[in-house]
Amino acid sequence: MPEARPDARDDDPESRETSVTTDDARATDSVDLTGRTALVTGAASGIGAAIALALSRAGATVHAVDRDEAGLTDLASRAAVTPVVADLADLDALADLPTDVDILVNNAGIQHVSPIEEFPLDRFDFILDLMLVSPFRLIRQSLPHMYGRGWGRIVNISSVHGLRASPFKSAYVTAKHGLEGLSKVVALEGAPHGVTSTCINPAYVRTPLVEKQIADQARTHGIPESEVVEKVMLSPVAVKRLVEPAEVAALALFLCGPASASVSGTSFVMDGGWTAH
Repeated sequence: MPEARPDARDDDPESRETSVTTDDARATDSVDLTGRTALVTGAASGIGAAIALALSRAGATVHAVDRDEAGLTDLASRAAVTPVVADLADLDALADLPTDVDILVNNAGIQHVSPIEEFPLDRFDFILDLMLVSPFRLIRQSLPHMYGRGWGRIVNISSVHGLRASPFKSAYVTAKHGLEGLSKVVALEGAPHGVTSTCINPAYVRTPLVEKQIADQARTHGIPESEVVEKVMLSPVAVKRLVEPAEVAALALFLCGPASASVSGTSFVMDGGWTAH
């Protein structure tokens, strides 16, 4: 997004994720998804790009969905993915996306940092549409195919904020808490049909979404930008580092593999000890 503003999307074109390392690729070589089709949202950068790369390298046919055409083109130059340019906040347009998918990864997200009394009403609605209503609609239109095949994997990229709250992030926390509940309902309904549904809950990940929060976090908390990572982002965690996108991708790949057949309705926390307090 060309203008500076206090929100950022995981599908932002201004900073795209580089390819995962050779070691990361080797760590996921044991999962074979040949013959499976996946749809990954917010796939042009950050977590979404890392997951799309991992699924493709495991043999899956991957539809990489994002509004950032340039980012998708870059991703497609590094992996065998099919770019699908779409704005996931356009709810009516979701019906045009592929529905014959075995794996659905709901990842696209946006952040806005503001006190509740100043939080723009349209921004709150937009965030819930993008991060909760859109995943529901994508799940709803993908389940018939999964049920028909007797196999499916739904991986929802939630957040530690799906389990804990932070000030100034009312819309994001609300959406992620809602996604957690939705994932559990899907797990219960999908179990008789061989469909699992899980959440991944990382703390702050080194993505454009996080990088674009720094200036606004500094303003909101009244501290210099240079202190945001240490004093805000890493303050509640025991492991004092940002999570890397490839780490999230490795867990997502496991959740799509054969060892996860009985793993459903739960959340996998990658929070560096945040929720241990």
